[in-house]
Amino acid sequence: MSAQSTTDRLRALQRDDKWYLSCGDGVIWAPPFPASLHLPGFWDEALVYYHPVSPLFSVALVDTHGNELRMSQVGRTWQPDRLHVEWHVHDKLVLTEQRYALPGGMLVSRWRPSGNDSWEDGDIGSMSLVAYTAQPGEDVTEFSFHDQPPSLCWHRTTHDHKDVEETVEMILAVNADAKSDDIRLAATRSEGSMKVPSWSGTPFWESWHRAGGLEPESRLEGISDSGVVYAALEVPLGVATSNDISFSIRLTAASSTTHPTAYTSAPRYNANDDPSAPWVEFYDSFPSFNCSDPYLTRYYDYRLYGLHLNRLAGGCGNVRHPAIAEGIGYFHVPITYSAQCHMWEMRWSRDPGIARGSLLNFLEHQRDDGSLHGRIYTNHMQGTDFYHANWGDAVLALDAVVNDVDFLERAYDGLSHYAEWLDRTRDREGCGMYDVVNHFETGQEFMSRYQVVDPDSDIRGWCDGLRLKGIDVTVYTYQLKKALAVMARVIEREAEAESWLQQADTIGSAITQSMWDPEVGIFSDVDPRSMSRTGIKAGVCFYPLLTDLLDDAMVESLITHLRDPDEFGTQFPVPSSSLDDPLFHADAKWKGKRHKCPWNGRTWPMVNSHVIEGLLRQWHNGRRSVGDLAGDLLQRFVMMMFHDRDLSRPNCHEHYNPITGHASVYRGIDDYQHSWVNDLLIRGVAGLEPTAHGILIDPLPLAMDHTTLLGATVRGHTVEIHRSGSNITAAVDGVEHSTRVGRPLEVPYD
Repeated sequence: MSAQSTTDRLRALQRDDKWYLSCGDGVIWAPPFPASLHLPGFWDEALVYYHPVSPLFSVALVDTHGNELRMSQVGRTWQPDRLHVEWHVHDKLVLTEQRYALPGGMLVSRWRPSGNDSWEDGDIGSMSLVAYTAQPGEDVTEFSFHDQPPSLCWHRTTHDHKDVEETVEMILAVNADAKSDDIRLAATRSEGSMKVPSWSGTPFWESWHRAGGLEPESRLEGISDSGVVYAALEVPLGVATSNDISFSIRLTAASSTTHPTAYTSAPRYNANDDPSAPWVEFYDSFPSFNCSDPYLTRYYDYRLYGLHLNRLAGGCGNVRHPAIAEGIGYFHVPITYSAQCHMWEMRWSRDPGIARGSLLNFLEHQRDDGSLHGRIYTNHMQGTDFYHANWGDAVLALDAVVNDVDFLERAYDGLSHYAEWLDRTRDREGCGMYDVVNHFETGQEFMSRYQVVDPDSDIRGWCDGLRLKGIDVTVYTYQLKKALAVMARVIEREAEAESWLQQADTIGSAITQSMWDPEVGIFSDVDPRSMSRTGIKAGVCFYPLLTDLLDDAMVESLITHLRDPDEFGTQFPVPSSSLDDPLFHADAKWKGKRHKCPWNGRTWPMVNSHVIEGLLRQWHNGRRSVGDLAGDLLQRFVMMMFHDRDLSRPNCHEHYNPITGHASVYRGIDDYQHSWVNDLLIRGVAGLEPTAHGILIDPLPLAMDHTTLLGATVRGHTVEIHRSGSNITAAVDGVEHSTRVGRPLEVPYD
């Protein structure tokens, strides 16, 4: 089977119900509920890192009298690198618009007019395309005009979701095959406001007849700054019909040092560059994956899109290192709870900078007491909160693929300080179990596990008040201390390694003795007041599968609970709370009200990632009985993230209905990077498991006709895997090795 080209893979994701576009550097156009998608250009909100900016600009087709000619949108097709829109005018003129984003914060609306025989060239020549914007007057400063290319530049004060100001430079420009004298620019101030794009609402519509087109002027004076600053660029079609006309807006935060704010500096991309180039570069930095399950194959490429969509270039204020934002909207920042996931996903890129940066951004802002901020905002650190995260596993996962002693030493120093903070503040009794002090900090709010120890936990908000010895937090801390021991040995701190192992032993004993319920056969949180198990069954109760603590009987019992249709064995697995939980609700309702992010029964990709990861580890540790369940959960997990199981409509929403599989579309948040998927596909389906000693080939026993993984790199070794039925051929540095599914093969490092 011949491999698809990267452009073909991008094209295979085409659909007509998406619109998100990204520069791949922190500037993203992904309005959750766009109001002007049916109109040309980019009017709806964009984000510059965490800072929302709107409006941007729209485009009008204007006749010789200044009247707007109605363009009817007759088709819209999206793929990761572009949004293709077709417009008709009076059934005579066809215009195509390509909207796309380019690195350097540039959003482009590129136009190509094409008439048929009934449309006279003279008629085309009497029309103009005009890009226009309407900016809030009080927020606009330093407005200026430029000739090469023709453009308008201003600075705009924005406010992030914490109401903190940031200045964004905005440059509205045009690229067209026309003499500069034929392109007109104008800006003026006006009272009133314009919430939606309307050419007739601009001052330029009324003055058109006097100037025979857009009247070149720059009149921003007035008795006050209130109102609206209107700006526009006109290109007559008659002077540019031989080439495309590209209108663009470039957005740069004042905090940014990644790409220059000075307009005279040469940008990396210009408006007429191929929009697929940065996407191809990103995709090609990862292994390519293909298998006989079309959902898994399609989703692998879709996941790469989601990662690039939410990519942050770094070098912008406090976000010093490249990273992945958790999602669109107010999730467009580095967040600890999801950063652990990004390290798993991004470790497979040939550029490990993002995987490293996902942790380093937080370590470089570590508080003096050792705790970590929950979010990193570009120009302030207010209201950053805190989330628990499985940092230890994430660091070792990255090290398994990209060995970097300097990074390990940096991670060790910061995470040691963090572990000490956990001991000091979250296990004051020294019992080996760790406290949750508000229900938001686990990333899993609104569920029975907190209510059982504090009936008011759901109304306290981010205020500390409850105390719960959390099974998830305790597992994370156990894994962290085991990882710190590994790191300490690598950086030659043997005594410290032994200390971490002793501490981990204490935590491990608490997990297996105090948090394991031998009668029910499942793990549980512990109420610190009585040191008794709460008995609440939740998705996090399976997180001990991540550890090396379980015996065969424990694993078999957990499998039973995962299969039970009255508990966790739903069609769309794995629900965050058991179906027999008294507060369980599949429809996202908490105590009668639908909530944004309830965990009392919805299926969250984050939980699925943990559970499948745990089962995969047990499989690699020789427990073959988990293989069928792990493979089944992985396939059903991925298939859930396709609307109505439609192969052309993959998604990644925050949470799903475990009974129907319906996504949380009411939230308007798609492509939410709050889980890991591609890493599970590479390891669980292709079977590539990097270890400290060598490369293990051990795929799950999925019913697959074929699987191919090409272009993987593990600690400098190239790896290719081909599976046909049960037969596997793995080439490591060009040397072929053969095995079969269920028969692990380890190729040691030289």
